Amino acid sequence: MTTYDDCIIFLLAKAYQKAHGIFKRRLQANGLTPIQHLILEALWLEEGLSAGEIGKRLVLDSATLSGVLDRMAEAGWVLKETDPEDKRIVRVYLSRKAQTLRQTLSWEREKANEEILQGFTLEEKVLLKRLLRDVQG
Repeated sequence: MTTYDDCIIFLLAKAYQKAHGIFKRRLQANGLTPIQHLILEALWLEEGLSAGEIGKRLVLDSATLSGVLDRMAEAGWVLKETDPEDKRIVRVYLSRKAQTLRQTLSWEREKANEEILQGFTLEEKVLLKRLLRDVQG
């Protein structure tokens, strides 16, 4: 039987807590959370996604996503519009604020990644990313 400090679940959880905390701190000045930044990343790649499409791409449940999108719209990060062809679908677009701050926010993500991986060799960074992708399945 493994002890907690040798348990992969514990180790992944602690690594996540550290990484999430670093990224959260870097985004705080812009009033964003890591999950909100992730949604912006998806929209920077393809604007006008439906809430359902965002949820599938980011593996987020609709209840969580709905509240996050509402808060992002209220804070001026995104615009939510009803699809003209299907009134049941809400499409999400980037606001001018989100477009303007894209480079700054992407830089903050890069700096957070660098901080998290400082002390790792290039080979270790590549291996860690591969292993994390493998764990996801």
